[in-house]
Amino acid sequence: MSAQTETHGFQTEVSQLLKLVTHSLYSNKEIFLRELVSNAADAADKLRYKALENADLYEGDGQLRVRLVVDKDAGTLSVIDNGIGMTRDEVIEHLGTIAKSGTADFFSQLSGDAAKDSQLIGQFGVGFYSAFIVADRVTVRSRAAGHGPDAGVEWISAGEGDFTVTNIDKPQRGTEIILHLRDEDNEFLDEWRLKQIITKYSDHISIPVEMWEEGTPEREEDGETIAATEGQWNAINKATALWTLAKSEISDDEYKAFYKHVAHDWDDPLIWAHNKVEGKQEYTSLLYIPSSAPFDLWNRDNQHGLKLYVQRVFIMDEAKQFLPQYLRFVKGLVDSNDLPLNVSREILQDSKVTQSLRTALTKRALGMLSKLAKDEEAYQTFWNQFGTVLKEGPAEDMGNKEAIAKLLRFASTHTDEAAATVSLEQYVERMKAGQDKIYYIVADSFNAAKNSPHLELLRKKGIEVLLLSERIDEWLMSHLTEFDGKPLVSVTRGDLGLDDLSDEEKAEQEKQEEASKPLLERFESSLGEKVKAVKVSHRLTDTPACIVADEHDMSSQMIKLMQAAGQPVPEVKPVFELNLEHPLVMKLADEQDDARFDSWAQLLLSQATLAERGSLEDPSEFVSQLNALWLELSR
Repeated sequence: MSAQTETHGFQTEVSQLLKLVTHSLYSNKEIFLRELVSNAADAADKLRYKALENADLYEGDGQLRVRLVVDKDAGTLSVIDNGIGMTRDEVIEHLGTIAKSGTADFFSQLSGDAAKDSQLIGQFGVGFYSAFIVADRVTVRSRAAGHGPDAGVEWISAGEGDFTVTNIDKPQRGTEIILHLRDEDNEFLDEWRLKQIITKYSDHISIPVEMWEEGTPEREEDGETIAATEGQWNAINKATALWTLAKSEISDDEYKAFYKHVAHDWDDPLIWAHNKVEGKQEYTSLLYIPSSAPFDLWNRDNQHGLKLYVQRVFIMDEAKQFLPQYLRFVKGLVDSNDLPLNVSREILQDSKVTQSLRTALTKRALGMLSKLAKDEEAYQTFWNQFGTVLKEGPAEDMGNKEAIAKLLRFASTHTDEAAATVSLEQYVERMKAGQDKIYYIVADSFNAAKNSPHLELLRKKGIEVLLLSERIDEWLMSHLTEFDGKPLVSVTRGDLGLDDLSDEEKAEQEKQEEASKPLLERFESSLGEKVKAVKVSHRLTDTPACIVADEHDMSSQMIKLMQAAGQPVPEVKPVFELNLEHPLVMKLADEQDDARFDSWAQLLLSQATLAERGSLEDPSEFVSQLNALWLELSR
């Protein structure tokens, strides 16, 4: 065949990445071998799966493996697999671009700190480019399984602005990556060093990683003739699927190393759970909770899920059917004996086995988090990374709502800062005597929630209030309406229900409300259609007025949430509450000039709206009112 050679420029993001790789000082250069061997193992898994339907893809060689070849004279290290291989188009696509979405997120996280930036490589699924940590030139030769020997392709790059692609003859399927090592990285030409790295990082991979061992000539020892031995390929890893071993046979370091393989993460997991279930349903699961969130956690276009094996045969990556969306951060695998080897995504959607596995694995994952929660420091690390995702749970998974609720954490008026959190169980334990409700407030920020006028009476009484300030919080609380038999009540909605007043106090309050009716009616007349009603406030102590949502109306935060999502929002008028003991309100009660009264009433409503919602429909009107009153007061 004719050798067709083309030169291509790297995708802009790849050029930036390669510059980072080749010019950064890596604290742990050996990691490149783990990445390349993991990719080779993935290629073998993919071939094994495709061969379920077409055994001819094995081409008479069903012994899947990865081989390391050292050429000290040439200064090269080769990583060779006989997996699925690549076509010419796939080589250009996979090795010339960062295939996963989110490249902009990748580069937005670069800090300029070489040690920190280098660790992003594994997280962003671009492990192949780690070859340039130790190589000044990389050659890739590949042929896709099922294609003829003349369908081979060779890719060469020095890790700079471009790469070349040439058609070649390649008798064997699979991929060969040849690293032309830099002089300072010749340590990776040492067989003992390579064996050490493979044992450290890749012992658990289910296919053998082999190296050539030279034979020995015939020799004499103690008067006996020792026969010559031939050279042979020897596996240097256990080549046993880790999850098939008994837990007692697996060390913590091996669990951690396996996590880094399946999750393509550089950090250790926070916790893991390895379980083998036998009986009516047989399966093995190995689940991990990461210590940091992946860059694409919020990318709706990306799939999240577990690796699926059936009878130890890899079936698919990111099988989302086994865990609900709010647990999409959980990594790991499930190996089922009850699903057919030719399982399809359609079967997974409808299978009773899948539904049963989903139920069991969800409970397993929540159990892991409950166990992790016993270590407050470790759980706070988890919460800081994944708490917002877990908040999706009560709306998505009604059956596990109580279990999820126990895992939620909130800032509160009893903590000093937003980062300090409490659980609902802790809140209930320290509720005031006679308190039968859990109080919370949702606002645009932690400071807005903490300093809201709605908290004044509750703070005076020493009642704790949960402070919520994330966009999802209003949605969460619309589905989490009670905990431990106690209703969750928003302090910005309806009556607070503080019924600890004495009969004398209640009588005085009723008397005050009756006496204030003319003032309330005057405010209602002045504010007109802008409010639903004007009432006496029993929640304010230092602020003249506030707005609240009526008991069954949509809250301000829910309105914002729906508007941000582009959803139509019905018109909702607030209830305007007045603090009759505030000097400003007392002064207005004596105001005889109707025009001046109207101006102050409008100003109080605008202030209350701004404090509650963080914005006004017509800010210029508010400024004009304020300026006019200032001018009048200055005369």
